[in-house]
Order: sequence, then C-alpha cells, then structure tokens
Amino acid sequence: MADTEDAGTSSVSEPLDLVRLSLDEIVFVKLRGDRELKGRLHAYDSHCNLVLGDVEETIYVVEEDENEQEILRALSEFAEYAEKQQAQRAAQYLPSDSGYETASAAPVSEDHAELDILDQLDLTDTPKPVKLKELLLGTGEQPDHDIQVLANILQTRIDEGHGETLFDLGLEDGGDSMSFDLSQWNTALQRLREAAETLPAHCRILVTYNVGGPEESRVKHERIKGSWGKLLIRQPAGTVEEMAEIRMAVVGNVDAGKSTMLGVLVKGNLDDGRGKARLNLFRHKHEIESGRTSSVGMEIMGFDSRGDIVSSAHGRKMSWEDIGRRSAKVISFSDLAGHERYLRTTVFGMLSSSPNYCLLMVAANNGLIGMSKEHLGIAVALHVPVMVIVTKIDICPPQILEETLSQLSKLLKSPGSRKIPIFVKDMEETINTATQFVSQRICPIFQVSNVTGENLDLVRTFLNILPHRGQYNVNAPFEFLINDTFSVPHVGTVVSGVAKSGVIHAGDTVLVGPDSLGQFTTTTIKSIERKRIQVNACFAGQSGSFALKRVRRKEVRKGMVVLKKLDQPPKVYREFVAEVLIISHATTIKPRYQAMLHVGAVSQTCSVIDIDRPFIRGGDRALVAFRFVQRPEFLAPGDRVLFREGKTKGLGVVKSVGYDPKQPLNPEAKNAAEMSKQA
Repeated sequence: MADTEDAGTSSVSEPLDLVRLSLDEIVFVKLRGDRELKGRLHAYDSHCNLVLGDVEETIYVVEEDENEQEILRALSEFAEYAEKQQAQRAAQYLPSDSGYETASAAPVSEDHAELDILDQLDLTDTPKPVKLKELLLGTGEQPDHDIQVLANILQTRIDEGHGETLFDLGLEDGGDSMSFDLSQWNTALQRLREAAETLPAHCRILVTYNVGGPEESRVKHERIKGSWGKLLIRQPAGTVEEMAEIRMAVVGNVDAGKSTMLGVLVKGNLDDGRGKARLNLFRHKHEIESGRTSSVGMEIMGFDSRGDIVSSAHGRKMSWEDIGRRSAKVISFSDLAGHERYLRTTVFGMLSSSPNYCLLMVAANNGLIGMSKEHLGIAVALHVPVMVIVTKIDICPPQILEETLSQLSKLLKSPGSRKIPIFVKDMEETINTATQFVSQRICPIFQVSNVTGENLDLVRTFLNILPHRGQYNVNAPFEFLINDTFSVPHVGTVVSGVAKSGVIHAGDTVLVGPDSLGQFTTTTIKSIERKRIQVNACFAGQSGSFALKRVRRKEVRKGMVVLKKLDQPPKVYREFVAEVLIISHATTIKPRYQAMLHVGAVSQTCSVIDIDRPFIRGGDRALVAFRFVQRPEFLAPGDRVLFREGKTKGLGVVKSVGYDPKQPLNPEAKNAAEMSKQA
C-alpha cells in the first residue's frame, strides 16, 4: 500500500486518496483525506441465497482503532503467509536420510496429445451417467439399480465429509431447482432414505421450503421454485477410531461466561445465574472458590448418527466413555483461562491442542474488553476460523447490547480482521453459516442466555452440522505432540496430545523426547485411549493418550514428542531461524533479547542471537535466529511460532532449523563489529 500524506496536510481541493482492498466479494474504500472509513458490503451466495446485505456507513476512526486494525491486518496477512508455508511443507512427504524430516517434490506432468484425441472418441464401455433427478424419483429403466447408484453417490460424499454430508434434496449440484411438487419431494425423500439405509446411514431433515411440517422455513425463497430442503446424512461410527472429532478452543475475557456456557451445552441443564452450571468443569478447589479458570479444562459433546445430542436421563451424569461409544461425532472443547495472569496457559492451550475452530465468548454487558482482543488476535494469527457467542443478554439493557454488537461488528469488518459478521437469529441462517464457516471469511455471531436458554438450540444445531476442518497426512512419519502428562494407578505413565501426522498402533516401539540433553528414550506403547475408551490405533489429526512402558512421569513433560522408532535417530536443535512479525513492542529488539516462545506444545524461554538488520521495532517483519535457553527441542520448518513478554509481542514461522555463526543473517553488522574490536 503506497504511503499517503496525512489528513491534516492535505487540502480540501485535492482529490481524495482511494485505497481499494478487494477481499472476495467485499470492497473496502478508505477515504484518507477526511479520515473516514466507508465500506460498501455486498455479498450474495446463489447456492444458499444468503444475502449478507448492502451496507454503507461512515465510521469515524480514532487513532486507537487504527492501531488495532493495523495490528489485525498484519496478523491476518502474516497468518496467510504462514499457512502457505505449512501447506508447502505438507504437500508431499518423502523420507529423508533421518527418516523424521520431510521434503516436498513437484509432480512431473507430461502432455500426451494422442490420449486427448482417444478420450474425445468416447470409446469407453461405461454407461452414460443417470441424472440425479431420475435417481431420486426412480423414473429410470432399473429403479432398484438406481438405488444402489444413489447409495454410491452418498457414500462418496460421506467419505469426503469425514462421516457426514449435507444433501440439498430438490436442487441440482449447481444449485438449480429440480421443480419438485410435494408428492415428488416425498418420493425423493423416501428413495434417499432407502439408499442411506443400505450404507447404513441416517437422514435428518434440517429445513424445508414449500413442503410444510415442523422443519418448514419461515423465510420464503422467491428465486428457487418447487419443494426442496436440506438434510443431514451421517453414518454411525463403526469403531471409536472412526468417530469424527472437532477440536474447539473456547477463549474470551474473564467473566465472559466461558465455563458456564460449556456447562450448559455439555450437561444440558440451564444455569441459575450464580455459576451452578460451571462447577463440574473446574479442576481445582481455588477455581471453584474464585469462579475463574486457571488451567486448561476439557469437555466433550457428542452427537449420534441421527443428529441428536448424546445425553442421559435426568439425574444421571454421563461419563466420557458413554458419550464416546454412543456418538458418531464429538466436539472437544478446550476451556481456556480468560484472566491476563494466565495468558501463558491460554496461549499454550491454543497452540498445543491444534484447534479446528475458535469460540470467542463476549459478555453483552461488558463488550470487547481486557483479553478479548488479545485472544482474537491469536486466533487470527493461527489462521483458525472464529465464531462469537454474546452471553448474558438476559441481564443486559438493550442500548448496551446494541453498543456491544456494534463494537464487535466494527472490529470484525475492519480491513485487518477481514471477516463478514453474520448475526444468526434463525435456523436457516444457522445452517447456511455452518456450511460456509470453513471459508474463514465469515464470522457467525450468536446472542444467547444461559439462564433462559434463548438461542441455545441454534448453537447446538450449528455445532451438530459444523464440517470437519484440517488436512492430515497418515502416510507421513508418525509425530505426536505431548500437551499433558499423568501418572495413573495400576497403569503407569500416561501422555496425552494430538497426532500431527502418521499412524501408530498399540504395541509399537516409539521414541519419547527430547530430554534436557536432547536424547530420546525408547519405550513401547502399552495401550491407546481416545476419549477414555481403549482403541487399537491413533491416526493423524486425532487426539489421544498413550500408556508408556517403563517410563517414569518425571522423565516426560509437556512439549515432548512421540516418534516411531526408525533406523536413523531423530535430530533436535537448540537454534533455529524464523521469519517473524513484531506486533507491538515498546522499545527496539536487538540480539540477546529474551522472551517466552511457544512452538506447538513447546513453551520455553528463547534468546535472540541474530537478526537480518541492526534492530527491529513494532510492525517490522524480519528473519530472526533464536536459541532455546534451557534445552534443545524437536522442530520442523513450517511450524508456527509465537513469542511474548507479558502480552503477545510477535509471531512467525520456522524457516530453517539450526544456525551457523559463520553465515550470519546480517553480515555487514558482523564485519563492522569485528572492525571495531580490531581498532
């Protein structure tokens, strides 16, 4: 973006400086001449008929808001850059000489014109495909065979959706209407259910149009004619290993209602207004006494194959084992601390749990205060989609609620955040928003009350149909990040975490480390548990816990990794080079500067040993060489880095592991220092 003159020095007669930022379907126009920010937002999704609106507003920007927007903009841009670096690393895995490192190779493509000519001759014996409408209505020559073809289509879509899919019954793949009347729609629904039963899978009607019944939408679609609707088709999990899992980090300022919200969602009972629902989530006595979370709490919420919440009869508390065995899909919540005192624990929880989504809680009567903006910035930096729940609307005056929503919408729509806030108020918006949430451009906002239960059904439906996010390579070498350790009676040492890549089975020989000397310990996995249920294997992208053989608890710690034993030992590094973005810092950063650095599950003090320039300030982007102060760690290029001194100071991505002092990042500064010593 080109530098422009300040508003105070530009004359009225001079033309205004227009800066257009095209973001998908959004065009922000910034008029710098009169210090106003005008945006025209027009987004229209033809498939879901989701009208986000035509908004034209004038926002008077103060200096503080501009700084926040600049920080968010820098975070968002750098997060996209880091995402590309990780994608290049994970594009294709090839074994290296160590067996633990990865390398990428570009596929070789050749042009064969003769094959294109043969393809155009249509010499195949494959029968012509049958239209989806004919399969649904059974108007083909072989109706029974069409059921099997329809079942194959469903199975393909279910496999792509990790065990579930949303089916638009009455619409073509391109979004055009099949123009079903009511009897045709009922026939298509019956045949779809017959095809799903052969898999087996279950169909759940989410919303219908021009059909009638309890699922009928209150909003009429004039553009799409005929009867149609959206269905959730989900397969039951054959084993616990096949159960779909979505990890969600719950963040927000202190007293925003995070633990209470999870208690109401998971347990099913409403709150009494004095924190009754959150008591079951606390792990320590001082948390119960103060009402503030200080550790990373874990809770799960299960949905069965029919789309219903896995719950128990009143008066009986369900265990994780019961929920896991009855669920086809599980939402794993990480209840993180909101107080500034526990920021280290919150940052560790967000990086070590590898969340698929982030849930930002905002109290309606307080707004975005304290650590809320800090947590939002971390989520943007990690490139994690964010959904917002505004709580305590039952005790908040209408004008205060309006100010909170306006403040939230302004921050999310700013060029830094680059998100489209959608205020979800009915079932149709819930379904449409959930299907498009993986795009990271939209940010759904729910307004709920944990005391009256208002809009809690929308949140549960949203979580039920939330799609799986994240790509993990099961063919890569196995790597498991340890984020917690336990000592279980009659079992021994147990470590929990997330499998980053590969697959491991019970009984396999693994390496655990590195220790303070950078060494790995050889051990055997006695058993594997997932959601406290014993399983035979753990696959990439899954969270689980391992019981290790002949390993003491004091020999393992958070931040270690579990690797499958190969011929060559794994390499650990004390130094590494990262490309970092300095978010904010009061003074300059020079070599020998120290800060707390987070890389995945690793939390350790690091010292800056080299920079590609004499010093860096807030807003700068530079190559920086770090050295771990305490012990070496297992790192790989592409890993996300976040360092802080109190609040977050910067983030980055690992460019290379190891550091050679003979090849400094800033040779000119080193030569000048040597010359000054000689003089």
